[in-house]
Amino acid sequence: MTTKVGVITFPGTLDDVDAERAVRAVGGEAVNLWHADPDLKGVDAVIVPGGFSYGDYLRCGAIAKFAPVMTSVVEAAGKGMPVLGICNGFQVLCEAGLLPGALTRNEGLHFICRDVWLEVTATSTAWSSRYEAGADILIPLKSGEGRYVASEAVLDELEGEGRVVFRYRDNMNGSMRSIAGVSSANGRVVGLMPHPEHATEALTGPSDDGLGIFFSALDAVLSA
Repeated sequence: MTTKVGVITFPGTLDDVDAERAVRAVGGEAVNLWHADPDLKGVDAVIVPGGFSYGDYLRCGAIAKFAPVMTSVVEAAGKGMPVLGICNGFQVLCEAGLLPGALTRNEGLHFICRDVWLEVTATSTAWSSRYEAGADILIPLKSGEGRYVASEAVLDELEGEGRVVFRYRDNMNGSMRSIAGVSSANGRVVGLMPHPEHATEALTGPSDDGLGIFFSALDAVLSA
């Protein structure tokens, strides 16, 4: 049975097609989900992709969290469905309360577009189990508001519970404790600022290191 992975499209979404392609690359069935439709169409997992949902008005992800589809995603995540937020999707998940912390303007206030090395620091999540702890992966980053921030208490909690999933090797955007991605307490929801969907084959990306994230999700669904 093919695993169905929903990919949400909001007005202003840029990377939904790339995320769908990544799902297909690992043998999954990509299902497009529309922001105004609460129906998740029977998917087994959901990706909230990158872009500029609703033009990033108010602040990144602030409007998207009220979309009908997100009401269903929050409910499904509460029941254990794997959910991944990439870049703007990470911002949406933080705004929706599925992940702690927030993403703010990069240190130096510059938009950053470059390939970055990440350290995989947690391998027990639904989106990182295919990696070895401490592995280095090369993934593109493209964001102006990618600096992860949280209170010291929340940061200590994330560290203590093993919920920091990815760290920047070179912390170019000033994220607190070099955090590039975090997970929910149960490890089923993960958000990261870099774009694994742009690292699925060495010919067109800097590497195929991003494939492990999507393979991990399929494993998580099949083992549930």
